[in-house]
Amino acid sequence: MATDPASQRAWRALCPNCGAPVEFRSAASASAVCSFCRSTLVRDGDALRRIGQSAELFDDRSPLRLGAAGRYQGAAFTLVGRLQYAYEGGTWNEWNALFDNGRTGWLSEDNARFVFAFDAPSVQGPLPPANELAAGERRLVDGRAWSVASIVRAKLLAAEGELPRPPKLDGEFDVADLRSEQGEVGTIDYADAGQAQWSVGRAVALSELAMSGLADTSEKTLGAHGITCPNCGAAIAIQLADTQSVTCGQCHAVVDVSKGVGADLAVFKQSNAGESGLQPQLPLGTTGSLALGAGAEALPWQVVGYMERCDVPDDGDAATFWREYLLYNRTAGFAFLVDAEDGWSWVVPLTGVPQVRGDVARLDGVDYRKRYSYNARTTWVLGEFYWRVTRDQRGFNTDYAGTGAGAHKRLNREMAGTEVVWSAGEALDAATVAAAFRLPMDQRVALQRDVAPGPPAFSPMVKVLIAVLVILVLIALVTRCSRDDCDTMRSTYGASSLEYQRCLASSRAGSGGAYRTGGGAFGGYSSGGGGHK
Repeated sequence: MATDPASQRAWRALCPNCGAPVEFRSAASASAVCSFCRSTLVRDGDALRRIGQSAELFDDRSPLRLGAAGRYQGAAFTLVGRLQYAYEGGTWNEWNALFDNGRTGWLSEDNARFVFAFDAPSVQGPLPPANELAAGERRLVDGRAWSVASIVRAKLLAAEGELPRPPKLDGEFDVADLRSEQGEVGTIDYADAGQAQWSVGRAVALSELAMSGLADTSEKTLGAHGITCPNCGAAIAIQLADTQSVTCGQCHAVVDVSKGVGADLAVFKQSNAGESGLQPQLPLGTTGSLALGAGAEALPWQVVGYMERCDVPDDGDAATFWREYLLYNRTAGFAFLVDAEDGWSWVVPLTGVPQVRGDVARLDGVDYRKRYSYNARTTWVLGEFYWRVTRDQRGFNTDYAGTGAGAHKRLNREMAGTEVVWSAGEALDAATVAAAFRLPMDQRVALQRDVAPGPPAFSPMVKVLIAVLVILVLIALVTRCSRDDCDTMRSTYGASSLEYQRCLASSRAGSGGAYRTGGGAFGGYSSGGGGHK
């Protein structure tokens, strides 16, 4: 635990605006915000000079707060300052961490995760201008290769506490996030037009920092916070600290709370494709025990969000649909369960990026081969999401599958707007999912979509025979697809299920549609921009 801030050597002065005491715990700090009148102050010799006034912080229910302490890489630190930013996709916080040895760093909130970063004392060569960066490209920065993850236009909403440099109080500026193949996050902050700031960090779990003094929302365990649906007036309970969008349980409208509870809430209605309402096969609020990865501890994961997505075919073929369940654990954060035509899988967002050479990507010693590239569209959502959900949200996805001993591993790249997100995970069998969430036996049949992790080796003649057999079966199915068949699908899976809707579409079109196995199965998603900032 960090030393009590009150016992550290400090420099104190009176606020020139209201006369309240202002304390600097670090000799390196150049600015502070008066906790009484919100004046933004800079040190001018032994005096303080007021340069403006910070707006009030809005309650984003972050588990962090000033005075919270922890340890990072064996060194103790205390949170002494905070910057609250906004961009088109929502908000984020950066906390100024003062270490006992005098060093300062930044604990930033990163798409429902955290990144600990430090300002680079020097940079090899000039930093690239923001207008020369494009999401997804590779750039040489500070003498190393980086992949550009996002570029956003941001503004400072509010500040508090002690800061290493004066905050930019007015106007907007660019922030670029870059990722390395070593799992690092690099950030270029263009707030100072004359001198961009470069920092480098790594992702951390809040549980790894052994923190004390957190807010009552520590580990993001909250009592429900209510709002009123702008569409129908029903009460909506928000459960998670990171929620940016939430679905009304009454009218299924999607409410944008990315600008904070109490702000003007944006809303869009969803048309229900089913007769009785779309219901996920894993009900919202249920908890299952899953070990995500070899050697990982089984943790309780709660279903907090549900999405239905499809590809956007450009050749007239029928769209392929899949489902994504957003899972939450208090200490591990968020993960996704993906239900696609070729089976189940889990994925989590990556902080770094894999090595990509042509159609082969390499991550943690495993080679992945490219399978599909396609445009994806979000068609239906339920529950809460830590990113801003918008109507008809789209992204461009590329799916990869592991090779050799890693054939069960999955990798996905999704580009949406000015952001690129990589996700990685593994295939799961339906029995594991059903057992984890304790589904009744009569509901488990709907989960059975398993396929072998890799195709068996057949001779050319056998492959031809299999292809002919598959074609004959499809022709038979198309010929037999009737209203009675669809009624069977409806009674088995429900009126709003993907299976029933596809059967109706197939019977009307007179063809079975085009199912791309693996299409979207590896959990690509869009957080709408922002990356670590």
